[in-house]
Amino acid sequence: MEAPEETELCFPHINTSCRRMRRPYMETTLMYTVMSCIIVFTVILNLLVIISISHFRQLHTTTNLLLLSLAVSDFLMGLLEMPLHLHYQGCWLLGDQMCALNIFISFLFVSVSVGCMVLIAIDRYIAICDPMFYTTRVTLTRVKICVCLCWMFAGVHCIWILRDLLKQPDIFRTCYGECGVVVPFADGLVDLIATFLGPILIIAILYSRVFFVAVSQARAMRSHIAVVTVERSQTVKVKKSEIKAARTLGIVIIVFFLCSCPYYSFAIAAESGLIGGSTSGIEIWFLFLNSSLNPIIYVFFYLWFRKTIKYIVSLQILQPGSRDASVL
Repeated sequence: MEAPEETELCFPHINTSCRRMRRPYMETTLMYTVMSCIIVFTVILNLLVIISISHFRQLHTTTNLLLLSLAVSDFLMGLLEMPLHLHYQGCWLLGDQMCALNIFISFLFVSVSVGCMVLIAIDRYIAICDPMFYTTRVTLTRVKICVCLCWMFAGVHCIWILRDLLKQPDIFRTCYGECGVVVPFADGLVDLIATFLGPILIIAILYSRVFFVAVSQARAMRSHIAVVTVERSQTVKVKKSEIKAARTLGIVIIVFFLCSCPYYSFAIAAESGLIGGSTSGIEIWFLFLNSSLNPIIYVFFYLWFRKTIKYIVSLQILQPGSRDASVL
C-alpha cells in the first residue's frame, strides 16, 4: 500500500506545506555517509590550517595570512553551511529568518573565497615578477587591510544581491518549509561577473605572466644562471621556494575553477532559459567540495603543514616555546 499523502509533507498539519524529497533508503544512507565524511574532513583539516598558521611564528608571512583567511572561510563553510545543506531535503524547519541568514552566509563565504583567490594571485604575481620590491610593497599590515576589505566588500556585495530576501525572508517562498532565493537577471549577471568571470580573468592573466617568468627562471637555474634582469638593469634572484609556492597556489586556484564550473554553468543555463530553475544540489556540493580540497592540497605540497600537523596531533603545541619551533 502506498503511504498516505500526509506523510510526504514537511508539516502535515499545514496544507501549504512543501513535500519532503523521498529517496531510496540505500541511496540516502550512502549520501549521508559520504557527505558527512566530507564535512568532518573539511572542518578538521581547515581547523588544522588555522591553528598552524596562527600558532607558529615562522608561518606569519604575507602569503600564509591570505591562506589563513581562505582557511577561515572554508572552515566556517564546513561548520555552518554544509551540515544545514545536507539535512535540507526540501524541508526547512528553522524559519524564514534563519533561511535568509543561511543563504547570506553561503553567498558570503563563496565571495570571500573568490576574493582570497584573487589576492593570492596578486601576491604571487608580485613575488615572482617583481621580487626586488616584494618585501616593501607586500607587508603584513597591507595584507591585513586587504583581507579586511575583502570580507567587507564580500558582505556588501551579498547584502546588495540578496537585499529583497533580507528585507522580506518569505518573499520567494512558494510553499511552507521552502528555503530558496530567486536572483533577478541583472543582479545575477553582476554576481556572475563579480564572483566568477571577472576573478577568473584576472587570475588567468596574472598567472600566465607568473608561469612565463617561472619557466624562464627554471631554465636559467638549469643553466646555472640564477639571476634575472629587471627594470633599471638591476638583477635579483628568484627563490625556488617562491616558484614552488606559486605552483601550489596555482593548483588551489585550478581546483577552485573546476569545483565552481558546474554551479556557475547551471546558473548561466538557468538564466538563459536553457534548463529549469530547479537544481538537484549536486552543483552546490561541487562548490562546497572546494573547501574540502584546499587543505588536502596543502598536505601534499606544503612540508610545513605536515610538520605542524604532527605538532598539533601530538599536543606539542601546548609546550612552552612551541610557537618558535622550526617548521620550515
